[in-house]
Amino acid sequence: MRFGTGASQALPIIAVVFVAAALLALVLTPVARRLALRFELVDRPDPRRVNPVPIPRGGGLAAAAAFVIVSLAVIAASGGVLPVGRIGPLTTAELVALVGGGALAALLGVLDDYFDLRARWQLLAQLVLAFLVVALGIGVDVVNNPFGPGVIRLEGVFEVAFTVVWVLGMINSINFIDGLDGLSSGVTIIAAVTLGLINLTPGIDQPQVAIFCFAFAGAVLGFLRWNFHPASVFAGTSGVFFFGFTLALLSILGTAKIAVALLVLSVPIIDTFWIIVRRVAQGRSPFSPDRGHIHHRLLDLGLSHRQTVLLIYGICLLLAMLTFLLSGTGQMYAFLAIVVSFGLVLVFLTRRASNGEPAAELPGTDVAEAGTSGADARVGGPDPGGPG
Repeated sequence: MRFGTGASQALPIIAVVFVAAALLALVLTPVARRLALRFELVDRPDPRRVNPVPIPRGGGLAAAAAFVIVSLAVIAASGGVLPVGRIGPLTTAELVALVGGGALAALLGVLDDYFDLRARWQLLAQLVLAFLVVALGIGVDVVNNPFGPGVIRLEGVFEVAFTVVWVLGMINSINFIDGLDGLSSGVTIIAAVTLGLINLTPGIDQPQVAIFCFAFAGAVLGFLRWNFHPASVFAGTSGVFFFGFTLALLSILGTAKIAVALLVLSVPIIDTFWIIVRRVAQGRSPFSPDRGHIHHRLLDLGLSHRQTVLLIYGICLLLAMLTFLLSGTGQMYAFLAIVVSFGLVLVFLTRRASNGEPAAELPGTDVAEAGTSGADARVGGPDPGGPG
């Protein structure tokens, strides 16, 4: 793998911010857990869940705090400008959207963690975040043409619409896959590292964006220590909003990397797409509870909680490697092929699982409809005493 001209200056900064964010999140997550317990932000055992003890949620707030603190330190240390790369520093508006927007996303998520908001209010919060991005002048104005060479340019209302849909789609893709311990956080780390490395390649060479990608990845990694199975804290809506929003921003800052994000996040994105299609086709709400997600199907086939999570990690890693082998158009073709293949796999897994005993591990429910944290009823492992 070859790096661009700005990478040599950025790599030492990347190493520092990655480690600093990881250590900070590692320390802050126990604090967030204790606060969640104090304010009773917990997923309690009930017929929809199988966690035997209350598991605190809202741990994503610790990852968000770590990212914001490290990002502000980087900006302050560089005098407000990141002096690396040939394309130029990120603008003030971009920094506000990324760092300030990420903080706002986590805070809006905390409101749902505390009040168990209905779907309409969660959607309103997501729209606030999306239109904040648009108001700051950030948008997706060009995408790779999946039908031939070149790009498709978006202007005016089309640019705004695509940007809003992109932010909403990323948040809800992370939301829908947030059903097993460590799943959404692990997938988020893989996507953030991939975006960071892509930003260091000669074709893009945006080390400024890469620095924030690795700060983000480090923050989520520190949180994952407490969130991996058996989890002692859940990300909650604060984590889902923060993870999804920040990934959406990192993929469109500077040169848009929509195709890269689509490919590496194919599993949650396409899972969300097919779940919504199936529910709507059945005349149900897109957020109605069921066991249709890919992780449910794998559990129903007999895989353990940990095996299911690691398998999905492996798939995402393979897709991440593809992003370095394919061009922008090739990435789009690969994504479209995966859309079709994923649908066929879901049909196969559904029929296969229906022939055996259903897994008694996860009576699914989606957050937006049920007003709980996480996209689905969680398989929360026993609290090992962990961070709190």
